[in-house]
Amino acid sequence: MSTPNLNTAEASVSRAFSLKDFLSSFMLVELFKGMKLTGKYAFRSKITLEYPEEKTPLSPRFRGLHALRRYENGEERCIACKLCEAVCPAMAITIESEVRADGSRRTSRYDIDLTKCIFCGFCEESCPVDSIVETNILEYHGEKRGDLYFTKDMLLAVGDRFEQQIAVDKAADAKYR
Repeated sequence: MSTPNLNTAEASVSRAFSLKDFLSSFMLVELFKGMKLTGKYAFRSKITLEYPEEKTPLSPRFRGLHALRRYENGEERCIACKLCEAVCPAMAITIESEVRADGSRRTSRYDIDLTKCIFCGFCEESCPVDSIVETNILEYHGEKRGDLYFTKDMLLAVGDRFEQQIAVDKAADAKYR
């Protein structure tokens, strides 16, 4: 046996059993430090929000639930260019198009799987006619996977319901684009 190994072992034993550590453990120093910290914050005003009644402010550029918009005459804006489908990094958008009798091309299917979506906003940025937008709606949920699969009719319904708020948000954000 070599002496350096013995010295290292003795040094580790002496470090592991120090009188200072023993006394601080015996006197419950850590417990009193924790109680001091608790007492320091116990009588201050609370910063917890009661969520449904109180809401935190959202960023003006928050990206939430998707919506499809319509023109003022009621016609859907989407021209089925499929740029949003191509630019989506999560491949959450599926579009199928058809040509109408008047020669214009529109979507026959526009689906977004929100379980795949990463809410990056690329779909909104790539749309040449401002058809797809991400609203500031964050209070939606699904109890099973299929509930978060939004079809064209569902997206148009969201857009119709919140069109005024969407238009206000787009106007406020226009100076930054």
